[in-house]
Amino acid sequence: MPIIKYRSINPKLRPRRTKLEVPGWAGENEPRADGSHEYPWHCIPFSEAARAGIELLYPHEDELRVTTKNGIMLFEGDFGDASMPDARRPPLRDFGKEYYTYQILIDLKVEEGYAIKFETHPRFYSDTTGTAPIAVPAVVRHWWPMVNFVVFKAPGEGQTHIFRPGEPFIQVTIVQPDLKLELVDMPEEEAAERELQSQRIHASRSTLSADTQWVSSTHTVFDGTYRRIFGAAKSAKRE
Repeated sequence: MPIIKYRSINPKLRPRRTKLEVPGWAGENEPRADGSHEYPWHCIPFSEAARAGIELLYPHEDELRVTTKNGIMLFEGDFGDASMPDARRPPLRDFGKEYYTYQILIDLKVEEGYAIKFETHPRFYSDTTGTAPIAVPAVVRHWWPMVNFVVFKAPGEGQTHIFRPGEPFIQVTIVQPDLKLELVDMPEEEAAERELQSQRIHASRSTLSADTQWVSSTHTVFDGTYRRIFGAAKSAKRE
């Protein structure tokens, strides 16, 4: 298990393992049952992807809004009188026309062979308001001592991104940038085995999901086939 050490200029900017907020950005606390609305936390692959990362929460006390009006980015928030020596400065700056930066000033140190990857927080994919910040992916090597800023895509014309106190605004995952990948055609014997597995799962789906199938409020049919096999695989691994 890779160890991640951190230090931050802002003591309130403390990384943590990404949490599926329920109720919250991951959905409401509705069971997997007929009539329930479908939410991201109902999906095991999405939940695993989200929890595989580290999130950073907006550490400032004042909400900050980034809006594009007439092709110009505006940063709006209560940051005091700019003429005062103790005025709090917005942590965001425009970066060309299509992007803006967050002056993050955080150091995340991973072991040699690993790197940190900044990316859009998974709450973006469940956001229906269009206000979730969109981080531009970036990989930073283990030898770089301080990340001075991260980049976000500018909101579209008339749209607004909102940074709220205590709300996650970016995710970090750990990657192996020098891992050599090779793409090859699957051997026929292996492909046949995988196809047989697929057919067996399909043929057994009604049995595997007999007590887990449900129809959401949008008339979408769900079943727990993947979830049931997932649980069985985890149990087998523990044994």
